[in-house]
Amino acid sequence: MKSNKAYLTDALRHFDSLPDSANVRLPTVCGLYGVSPATAWRMVLDGRLPTPRKLGSRVTIWNVGDLRSSLKG
Repeated sequence: MKSNKAYLTDALRHFDSLPDSANVRLPTVCGLYGVSPATAWRMVLDGRLPTPRKLGSRVTIWNVGDLRSSLKG
């Protein structure tokens, strides 16, 4: 099993090749925006980051296409 750091590195390295329909988790979002988890959640609350989806009580995901749109504009 990969460590969180290895997962983050892979997810960021391959972000451009992911389809818009793919999903990523909070560590990848933090790496893309260069922010801490607390700042990422503040950005969601004030509308600077797309709203994530909850898959379960402990799993939150962001759509790659939504993140790309947010990063562009």
